[in-house]
Amino acid sequence: MSSLFGNVPVENTGERPPGRMLFLQILFIVIFLLYALRLFNMQIVSGEQYRQRSLDIAKRTTVLPAQRGEIYDRNFTDPVVINNDTFAVTITPAEVPEGQMPDLITRVARLLQVPRTVIDEKIPSQYYRLYQPLDIAANVSFETIAVLAENLDSLPGLSWQSKPIRNYGEIGSLSHIVGYVGNITRDELTQLYNQGYQQGDVIGKLGIERQYDDILRGRNGQETRTVDVRGQLISRSRNIVRESPAMGKNLVLTVDKSIQLLAEQALGSRMGAVVVMKPNGEILAMVSYPWYDPDLFNRPTMSQEYSALSRDPNKPFLNRAIQSSYPPASTFKILMTTALLAENLINPELRINCTGGMDYGSRLWRCWARGGHGWVNLQQALAVSCDIYFWVAGRDNVGVDRIIRYAKAFGYGEMTGIDLPGEIDGSIPTPQWKERVFHERWLAGDTMNMSIGQGYTLVTPLQITNLVATVINDGIGYKPHVLKEVRDPVSGAVEQTVMPEIIHNMQNEVSPRVFETVRNNMRTVVTQGSARYPDNIRTVELAGKTGTAEVGLADRWHCWFTAYGPFNTANHDDQVIVTVLVEASNPWDWWSPYATAIIFQGIFAGQTYEEAVLALGLQNLTPIQGRRE
Repeated sequence: MSSLFGNVPVENTGERPPGRMLFLQILFIVIFLLYALRLFNMQIVSGEQYRQRSLDIAKRTTVLPAQRGEIYDRNFTDPVVINNDTFAVTITPAEVPEGQMPDLITRVARLLQVPRTVIDEKIPSQYYRLYQPLDIAANVSFETIAVLAENLDSLPGLSWQSKPIRNYGEIGSLSHIVGYVGNITRDELTQLYNQGYQQGDVIGKLGIERQYDDILRGRNGQETRTVDVRGQLISRSRNIVRESPAMGKNLVLTVDKSIQLLAEQALGSRMGAVVVMKPNGEILAMVSYPWYDPDLFNRPTMSQEYSALSRDPNKPFLNRAIQSSYPPASTFKILMTTALLAENLINPELRINCTGGMDYGSRLWRCWARGGHGWVNLQQALAVSCDIYFWVAGRDNVGVDRIIRYAKAFGYGEMTGIDLPGEIDGSIPTPQWKERVFHERWLAGDTMNMSIGQGYTLVTPLQITNLVATVINDGIGYKPHVLKEVRDPVSGAVEQTVMPEIIHNMQNEVSPRVFETVRNNMRTVVTQGSARYPDNIRTVELAGKTGTAEVGLADRWHCWFTAYGPFNTANHDDQVIVTVLVEASNPWDWWSPYATAIIFQGIFAGQTYEEAVLALGLQNLTPIQGRRE
């Protein structure tokens, strides 16, 4: 063909190049072979793996909570704490259609008969996309579960399961020893995740429940079910795999329930504390008033009740035996007597004249006995608790450095290490401490105050009890403890026994003869001194020391009495130490010595509180308003 531009060749064969067709054919064959190979691998070679994976996707695993171990008193008869089988109701927020959660919470709250705010607190809006079931109610009755089941179609995301809960019964003042349990918090889970704890676990919060949670908690089981696309169980028994939970170990405490009740009733409704202990550190009773009811944490209104108790100015959650510190007052004179004798700092027969007051440092220092005690030696001074004797001896003979050294040797200013959480260490002041805190130098008047347990010195009731135990044991102090044994929950066999552990040993510095003299002097407190009327009882011979701590009020003081008995025995296993503190927040009635007498009478005569009061003739007791020691 010719044109204006010349001849132009034109191709028009009507056929595709054979090379391109061959390439496409090979490509299709390769793709087919790859797909076939992949299908062969998925169905034949790895078929079982993918089948298992598909089953895993269709499985739902439910945690089967383990029962916590039970808690017994030292006699291992009736448990103090047991478990009840009840139901727990949960909501899985992500299974609730968007926008329906507020309405669902309203309906569920009405069916459970709890305030809506209780559920709102447990499922805040930021949790609405969680696939984790969240507990909204515990201790739910079977009747309530039946009502929920009737309405289940209109309650998306709702479920329930059997869940054992703690039943504390009427444990009274034992609440501070036993503690309570609750759902693990996010902060706790962050700390304990590596120890096997998971969301939804129940964990000890206070007391023994917290201290030995790893022993009590047991091992959770699980139930795995195969479900269809709608979440319904495929009805074949092999589609349910169950791993049974293992119950936690049982704990046997050193506490005797009858002594605990006796001490509780002897203290009465007075804010304060009682410690009853054996010289080897076994706690027979520990009372702190006021106390709380651990079962409140099982009630639907738990949040409101807990909030009210937390705001209570009397602090019912505070274990005053180990978590509050007070000036030891004249009980400190036991320590001073030990230092004076051990260091040969004073002739025990040297008499100092107590006229009721002494001038020093431009002020008048008044003994608690305004009329004075007259001429008294060391034994007499401890018996009548003469302040002037110990002011002079502390200032002129012992000195602040020795007082501090002996206080620390007896364990003051540090925790005893008792197996209960929250213990505090008290305070033993030093000249350096005063300079750092108050920017003031230490004065001789500070030493005088410290010599009679006043000033900046602070101790716990347990620390005073342990000081007396150290005197009884000729200078050896044992770690106090409330756990006696760990037992198998099925057979009851003892798996672990707690043995006495030495925490202080003064035998290289103080001879047994010194401690014997101190004990004899403590005996005169009961036979001749400040406690001769309430505590010189016939049932058991006692030795002890009174104490009255000033708190800056004109008509109220902390009232102490610490004693042990029997006095006349070398067998420490038979001896018991009792320390009673009545806080100055109570009306003044000098009750601690009388409470101590009642406790000793009840223990050694095998009597109840009422019987002990009657035997001691205290049923018509009129509180002693004016007595100070």
